[in-house]
Amino acid sequence: MRLPVLTVRLGLRARITLAFAIGALLLSALLSATTWALTRENLLNQREDAASTIVYQNARIVRSRVTDDPESNQQVLSSLSTPFGSRPVLYRDEGYTSVTPAFGQDALPGALRAMVLDGQPARMRYEYRGEMQMAVGVPLPAVESAYFEIISLDDLESTLEALGVSLVGASLLTSLAGAALGWWASRRALRPLAGVSTAALSLAAGRLDTRLEANADPDLAPISESFNQMAQSLQDRIERDARFASDVSHELRSPLMTLAASIEVLENQRDDLTERARAALDLMTLDIQRFRQLVEDLLEISRFDAGVVRLELEEVHLAELVMQAVSHSSEADVPVELEAELAGVVVRADKRRIVRVIANLLDNAAKYGGGATGVGLRRVEGGVQIAVEDRGPGVPVEDRDLIFERFSRGVSAGRRGSSDGVGLGLALVAEHVNLHGGRIWVEERADGDEGARFVVQLPVEEPA
Repeated sequence: MRLPVLTVRLGLRARITLAFAIGALLLSALLSATTWALTRENLLNQREDAASTIVYQNARIVRSRVTDDPESNQQVLSSLSTPFGSRPVLYRDEGYTSVTPAFGQDALPGALRAMVLDGQPARMRYEYRGEMQMAVGVPLPAVESAYFEIISLDDLESTLEALGVSLVGASLLTSLAGAALGWWASRRALRPLAGVSTAALSLAAGRLDTRLEANADPDLAPISESFNQMAQSLQDRIERDARFASDVSHELRSPLMTLAASIEVLENQRDDLTERARAALDLMTLDIQRFRQLVEDLLEISRFDAGVVRLELEEVHLAELVMQAVSHSSEADVPVELEAELAGVVVRADKRRIVRVIANLLDNAAKYGGGATGVGLRRVEGGVQIAVEDRGPGVPVEDRDLIFERFSRGVSAGRRGSSDGVGLGLALVAEHVNLHGGRIWVEERADGDEGARFVVQLPVEEPA
C-alpha cells in the first residue's frame, strides 16, 4: 500500500523571500568561513613567529649556561623568561629535564624529537591532554643538547571559538535581513500583479469596462496591454451576443403575435373542429405560451446584459407582497409561513421583481419538484429570507450552482420531473436577487423530508 505524498507548494512571495534568505545565508556563511580561516591562520602564524623568536633567545641562554648537573640545568630553565603557558624542556645526556613534570619527554611528539635530535630545528602543532599545543625544538650541537618549549594554544583556541560564535550570529542576522529584504522586494515586485488580480475579479463580477492603467515599466507593460486587450475582446463578445439575443427576441415577437392571434381565432371556432384538431390546437396553444415565455425571458436577460436594468424601489409590506405573489401565481394554494415580527415590516424594494422571483421559484417547483409544499418568510441577521420548498427528489450537491446558470437545468433535471422549461427561470431569479444586493442558493429541506429548499436572502433597506 502506497501512502499519499503531501506536497506543499510555496507561494511566489514566499519563494522570493526564501531565495533571498538562502542567498544571504550562503554568502554570509562563505564570508564567515573565509574570515575565520584567514584569522586563525594569521593568529597562529603570529603566535608561532613570536614563540619561535623567544625560543631561539632562550636556546642561546641555555647553550651558554648548560652544565652536566641536572639540578643546575633545571634552575637555568626556571630562570628563563617564557610567556605564560610556556614549558621549557632540555635534552642532555640522553635525558630530559623540565620545570613541569607533566610536560616532559612524553609531552613532545616523537617526530618532532627525532627531527631536532638529528640537528634540524622544527616546530609542530598538536593536541595534548585535550588542549592545543605548539612545540618548538632547537638543536644545540655545541653542547650536545637540544632545547624545546611547549606553548599552550588554548587561549588562542578560545579566541577563535568566540570569533566563530560571533560570525555564526552575524550570518543568522544577515539571513534574517536578507529574508526581510526579499519580503520587501517581493511586495514591490508583485504589487502590479495585485492590481491585475483586482481587475480580474472586477471583470469576473460583470464590470466589463474594467481596465488596467498603462504601465511605464517595460517588463509589466505587456501584461497590462494583454489584459486590456483580453478585457476588450471579452466585452465586445458579450455585447455582441447580448445584441444578437435581443435582436432575435425582438424579431420573434412579431411572428409570435401573429401566431397567438391565429391561435385565438382557432380557439373561437373550437366547437367547429374535430376532436383530433382540438388536441392539435391545445398542443399549439401550449407551445405558443412556452414560446412567448421564452422570448420574454430572453428579452429580460438581454436587458441585464446590456446593463440597462434599474431597480424601481418603493415602500412595500413584505409579508403582504409575498402572500399576494403566491396567490396570483400558478401555485395559489401553497401555504405561506410568516414570522410574527414580519407582519408589519415595510421595506424598499422593486415590487415587480420580487413578485417575479417568487413566481419563478414556484413555477420551478411545479416543473421539477413535484409542486411547492410551502413558502416561508423569516428575519435573519442582515436581512430577510424567502424560502420555497418542494416535494421532488432534491438537487444533488454538484448541481446546486449549475442550475442558476442560463439554459441549464442541472444534470439531474430529467429525474427531478418532466418539464417543458428551457432553463432561464432560475437564471432570471439570480439576476433579480443580485440586483437587490442579495443571494440565492438551494439546500435540503429543513424538515429532513425529500425535496429541495430554494432560499433567497435579501438585505432589508428600511424606508426613509
